[in-house]
Amino acid sequence: MSTMWQGCLPHTEYFEMRSRGGHDYGVWITTPPNYDSSAAQAPVVYVLDGNWTVGMTAPLIVTQLDPLQRIQPYVQVSVGYAGQEAEQWERLRNRDLVPPGEPIAQEYIDAVEMGVETGTMTREQADGQLAELSDTHGDMFLDFLTEDLHPRIERDYGTAPSGHGLFGYSYGGLFSLYAWLTKGTFFESIGAGSPGIINESSQVFTRLRELGDALPSAKLHVTFNDREILGNLVVYQNLTKNTASFLHRLTASGGSVTSALMHDTHVTGLQASFLSYLRTCRAQ
Repeated sequence: MSTMWQGCLPHTEYFEMRSRGGHDYGVWITTPPNYDSSAAQAPVVYVLDGNWTVGMTAPLIVTQLDPLQRIQPYVQVSVGYAGQEAEQWERLRNRDLVPPGEPIAQEYIDAVEMGVETGTMTREQADGQLAELSDTHGDMFLDFLTEDLHPRIERDYGTAPSGHGLFGYSYGGLFSLYAWLTKGTFFESIGAGSPGIINESSQVFTRLRELGDALPSAKLHVTFNDREILGNLVVYQNLTKNTASFLHRLTASGGSVTSALMHDTHVTGLQASFLSYLRTCRAQ
């Protein structure tokens, strides 16, 4: 799975890279049509959960040629897992995309157990996902993106020195909020799709309180889905309720943030959320 999109997506290259912490990652680099870094450098948009998202988001790089709504040029860097670990991406993302110290919500545990009961995941898969949540390292993964991977992308692909973006969905959206609150000066824009703020005691609320009025200057665009709100799964209802609470606290603090409601489920909302981020934060 780690190389399944190699050769299938136009203008896309793939390599694997080990972090300082000893974890291996798969990296897909999608350049704009007719991209020439010697003529005009483009910033990077990092997209998380690459094993799942690259096939749905990387082709949208053609929006840079859309005559009705042009998107600013960008190089997309999708980050996932390599080799045999690619098959375990749903488990490993819990380790990498969740902030350290994030409490495990009972509603998430209930959803995982329901998955075992309905046969959508095995007992081993369920235990693995919950085990990763007991020792999360979103801080290390953020350092990997900004301090290990980015210098290589900048060197090898001649990208611009500023204007970079980040997009994540679900737990990737939670990571995007964490990155916005932690390294808001590295990214110029951040998209958080249906961020996995499942627990009302999430670390993003703690960090928001600690920042007070000193909010990041990076653009933040948050989306969630109507079927999450209207469906009967408590884990998604909590996600949207806590996301709304996060947005209200930003507004009360004078934060500059945009948001949008997608007409999708949690599973189907990824591509619409990414397009919403591009249209809102990277329109030309």
